[in-house]
Amino acid sequence: MQIGSPSGLEPLRKYLFDHATANGYAFPGDGILITNGCQQAIDLLRRALVRRGDKVAVEDPVYPGLRNVFVEAGAELVGIPTSGTGIDLEALRRALESGVRTVVVTPSFQNPTGSTMPEENRSALVSLARLAGAVLIENDLYSELAWSKAPGPRLKSLDPNVICLGSFSKIAFPGLRVGWVIAPQPVISRLTEFKQLSDLHTDQLSQAFLLRFATSGRLEAHQRGAIAAGREKGKALAQACRAHLTGCTYKIPEGGLNMWVELPPGMDAAALRGLAQQAGVDFYPGRYFAVTRAHDSGLRLSFGGLSATDIRRGVELLGGVIQRAVNARGSGLTMPQAII
Repeated sequence: MQIGSPSGLEPLRKYLFDHATANGYAFPGDGILITNGCQQAIDLLRRALVRRGDKVAVEDPVYPGLRNVFVEAGAELVGIPTSGTGIDLEALRRALESGVRTVVVTPSFQNPTGSTMPEENRSALVSLARLAGAVLIENDLYSELAWSKAPGPRLKSLDPNVICLGSFSKIAFPGLRVGWVIAPQPVISRLTEFKQLSDLHTDQLSQAFLLRFATSGRLEAHQRGAIAAGREKGKALAQACRAHLTGCTYKIPEGGLNMWVELPPGMDAAALRGLAQQAGVDFYPGRYFAVTRAHDSGLRLSFGGLSATDIRRGVELLGGVIQRAVNARGSGLTMPQAII
């Protein structure tokens, strides 16, 4: 209950670093810093690495909390199209040639798309960043929430220079804001300076609790339960989407917490949302996650906190709203202008 080290609780740092070493994504020249979740880690990195006017490549669509950190810093964001197999490598290559020197990606079960990069794409991504001399930041929040097979090697395991972010928020408790950064020691030293200026250190009690939770075996058991539940949710999601999302385009993820849906041509997700809420279901429209493209016809479904029954019912309600909008448009009835 006393003031602690800005680097984090030493036994927790050792536990996390040993775990990363055993799994091949921490190296002798690396260090580790405990942060208030991944959001603070991203903020510290932009303070250390990005200056006003610098070009930063991010996935498009992307989680707005990540996007807004760099926007606030005055960076020039370059949105790289992201689909069911992750970030578009050819578009990234062009961005790197245009002067991008920082790249931020979520290769496993990306938010909002749920996409996962194949192993060969991961290797190519690391090579592109290395050849361009760009800093590559891996936002590794969801890889341990795979329902079946592992999503692929962490980028950090392919190149020691990658900066890897992790967090207990997705694998344990989102309300306990404890994350970490594993990176070459010079980067960690600089981040630690900013961390001390920002808030002295991450909450000691939360760190100690999570360390005990992990070393007691309860975290592993909790994670097994979460994965088993996720597998059932994934099955329910797949069945419901096949039954009710006629005319939509989507890819069922194999882990994580989110899925992206493209509405039938000509429909606007933001305009549809009010109708969906009236029917008893909700989602975030695609434009909420936009960087350089509007994503008007896209939307994110978040299913992590729902039961399989709720998922089935929610997709059924959404499918009904979409179908009624399609029918109304075809019959010439008045609908919200963006849908028409």
